[in-house]
Amino acid sequence: MGLGGGTITLTLVAVRALQYLDLARYGEPVADLSLDLIAGLGAGIVVAAFFGWRRSRPLDNVWQQGVIAVLAPVGALLIAFILAVPAEHFLHLPGLVGLTVASVAFGIMGSRWAVKGAGGEAQAPGSEGSGP
Repeated sequence: MGLGGGTITLTLVAVRALQYLDLARYGEPVADLSLDLIAGLGAGIVVAAFFGWRRSRPLDNVWQQGVIAVLAPVGALLIAFILAVPAEHFLHLPGLVGLTVASVAFGIMGSRWAVKGAGGEAQAPGSEGSGP
């Protein structure tokens, strides 16, 4: 959810930065309804679903994995629409950058929490079998 939301807000930051710099593409300025936003929204949904499915693999029930993989993009969309709009409206580009950083940080923390809760490796790779 956090990584998907971070992907979507990163796209918003990129589009706003291009608009701020007044760069043109193919002779026309970057508009609010550009294909970049749609591509970023799709990428955020895919990233959230992928990590939702990937991090729920230790679950034995495939149905539960599917529910998590569907709820992760829903959460990413909530981050994009409910949090990004006020952040951009009130805090402008710095607010979007802050929301992107916070979303990615929460995504990484959630991923580590899921690995830890699944009984993932607590040791460094390659240190298996080393005794006390």
